Amino acid sequence: MSTQNPSTQPRYIWQHRAWPQLTFDATALAPALDLARLEQGRLLGLLGAIGLEQANEVQRELWVQEALATAAIEGQQLNLESLRSSVAHRLALADAPGADRSVEGLVQVMQDALTNHSAALDVDRLCRWQSALFPGGTSGIVRIAVGRLRDHADAMQIVSGPLGREVVHYEAPPSARVGAEMDRFLAWFAKPDATLNGIARAALVHLWFESIHPFEDGNGRIGRALADMALAQDMYAQDPEANPTLVRVFGLAHQMHQTRSAYYDALNNAQCLRGVSLDTQGIDVTSWVQWFVQAFTRACVASQAVVRDATDKAHFRLRAAQCHINPRQTKVLERLLEAGHVGSGGGFLGGMSTDKYARITGISKATAARDLADLAAHGLLRIEGLGKATRYVVNVPGWEQPAIKP
Repeated sequence: MSTQNPSTQPRYIWQHRAWPQLTFDATALAPALDLARLEQGRLLGLLGAIGLEQANEVQRELWVQEALATAAIEGQQLNLESLRSSVAHRLALADAPGADRSVEGLVQVMQDALTNHSAALDVDRLCRWQSALFPGGTSGIVRIAVGRLRDHADAMQIVSGPLGREVVHYEAPPSARVGAEMDRFLAWFAKPDATLNGIARAALVHLWFESIHPFEDGNGRIGRALADMALAQDMYAQDPEANPTLVRVFGLAHQMHQTRSAYYDALNNAQCLRGVSLDTQGIDVTSWVQWFVQAFTRACVASQAVVRDATDKAHFRLRAAQCHINPRQTKVLERLLEAGHVGSGGGFLGGMSTDKYARITGISKATAARDLADLAAHGLLRIEGLGKATRYVVNVPGWEQPAIKP
């Protein structure tokens, strides 16, 4: 039992005498890690089977989702049009990037972490990442230290709650210690342990970096980019012929955003010493690693659904092309396809009606009715309801459709 005075007893992970020796129970986590590998393999297998054009479409969509999510976790909303342009440019699908410099900076950071996963990671590179996130030198309207480690005398705290009643969730090491802390972290990162599961290593990378919190702002986005970088290194270690940039399709940031409260709780519980022995040779972070691995697994499963949707759409477009439909019909079918289906969180509200078709295409209701009947006759649309409640839904096998209300 520790003999330290309770008033001086360490509260945070970096104050533990074993810091930064992070450990976890590999035996207890073996089933979760095996499942993560299984779902990762299934996702990569699906992506490899759909062809280059569809693979690029999926990569673009999932990269956009990842960028939106990693920013949204920090409360930042990105310009979607600029983001799509920047991502398309990085995938060589567009000539010019988006006009928003902060969006372009985030996309560059995400790309550099994966494309140059084997390049040396040092403080200068991380400072350039952080600078790219804040091209104007401000976070909102607040001027912050950009392109350098934090050096302010005030404590770096993670807080929530209204002004005057803030709750301190975590306090990072003082700024005077950050340089030395980063030296230790980067030395460890540079020499991956071949016996350490790569997904578990990514969990440790994220926790360690977030616990140091070396920058005045942008730590979350950079920490998630580092987790992706670790996953890219893991992919390369398993298969040097693999494309590590495919890490972005795993959708980890998107999953973290979907379960943001649980993400923060898991991270906070690992960073704060609640019931952790102070006399051990290492700091047991099994619970955090387990949460991270399970989040990774769920992310891979969710991305599999996106890949399957892309495959369904590709097959449907091929069927439609063979039916020699007119441009109006093609336009409406694309609208229905892009709306998705209920199972993917989409669905064209209320299905397609003659009135909606006429408004979308700018034709008469009589012509709209003929177009829709023709699409149904080709098996491209399915009819639901009767009379005035008649609606048409895209006929993709396996897609759930919205319930039609009379």
